[in-house]
Amino acid sequence: MAAAERALERGERGEALDFVGRARRAMVNNPDVLAAAGLLTLRARDAAQAKVLVEEAIALAPDNPRYRVNLAVVLRELGDQAAELRTLEVALTLDPYFFAANLQKGSLFELQGKRKQAASAYHAALSSLRPGMAMPAALRPALEHAQQSVKAHFHELEEWLERRLAPVRAQFAAAAQDRVDDCLAVFLGRKRIYHSQPTLTHFPRLPAIPFFDRSQFPWLAALEAATSDISRELGRMLEDWRDEFVPYVSHAPGSPLSQWTDLNNSRRWSALFLYKDGERQHRSMERCPRTAAALAQVPLLEIPGRAPTVFFSRLQPKTRIPPHTGSSNTRLTVHIPLLVPPGCGFRVGAEVREWQIGTALVFDDTIEHEAWNDSQEQRIVLIFDIWNPLLTPAERELMAVATAGIAEFLDTR
Repeated sequence: MAAAERALERGERGEALDFVGRARRAMVNNPDVLAAAGLLTLRARDAAQAKVLVEEAIALAPDNPRYRVNLAVVLRELGDQAAELRTLEVALTLDPYFFAANLQKGSLFELQGKRKQAASAYHAALSSLRPGMAMPAALRPALEHAQQSVKAHFHELEEWLERRLAPVRAQFAAAAQDRVDDCLAVFLGRKRIYHSQPTLTHFPRLPAIPFFDRSQFPWLAALEAATSDISRELGRMLEDWRDEFVPYVSHAPGSPLSQWTDLNNSRRWSALFLYKDGERQHRSMERCPRTAAALAQVPLLEIPGRAPTVFFSRLQPKTRIPPHTGSSNTRLTVHIPLLVPPGCGFRVGAEVREWQIGTALVFDDTIEHEAWNDSQEQRIVLIFDIWNPLLTPAERELMAVATAGIAEFLDTR
């Protein structure tokens, strides 16, 4: 069969068919050989004989959808589109997620001028691909064409929907439409769905909300009002205690680092702690009395030996914190931006936000998130954790004890 391939590449049709015949005689009634021989014969411009060979393969292995797609390819060459469609439908009955069958079906509909049906078939083909799946070089142009077809289809659908929605949108405030917009963006392929993926405990039946509405946290306004005071105290810390900022990521030698390789034990992302693992850092807090007073009015997460943790997070210029997730969706993370040059950004799930000095962001850090500083200056944010407000008081108490118990049991020091 390989010799037949090489002969075809040299343009030697007769020799190629001779090799095909020898392969068939060497392995009589082998469906794989028959199906491959059929495609080679098709390439040698004998579509009628190719059909005979592939049909013999199907007779020997009727449940193999790949042979049906081979036959569909031959039928395309023979110009029998009705039989081609029937053959593809049989293949997809055998395996509804068979990539090649959906791809061939999409190209058939496109040939017939049925753009919407073609896009639907192409979308089914693309949806069947597993992440990281290797694609043969010969199929890549068809794959790229399918992607462009689906993209154009959804763009046309989006414009059509917006015309339908416009009169209704005018009746409601933009904020009331956020979830509808997210729903449609996911359907149209412009956004991904991100789920909560805690590295420690996953609390069931909590919605995966990237950014929480600030109206749920009435104490935020007082904390934000103290931004100037907090910033002044931070400025003094930067002058006198710059070396007190320690690498935020600090794994021991031999630890699996995955995305943290570049930042491990690096001051490119560093922290100056006010609370750490539930312990008040007295020297730091004494240097920041107004910050300490503002934090005293905040319902910080409290777990013996674990929380609160409060720190100034410093990200150096041209540094990116890679996508990652936090330990538990029982808590939320709060950012108070203090020093934010242009060129800094933050993503949680599919939502990208810019930090605005003195305006808090409250988010679920068990949803994949990342941050970046593309500027020439440092970026500093005050960070702390609070309980997820969707937990009941009883759930908070129980999870505080459970979380502390897990940490104590796993402590090998």
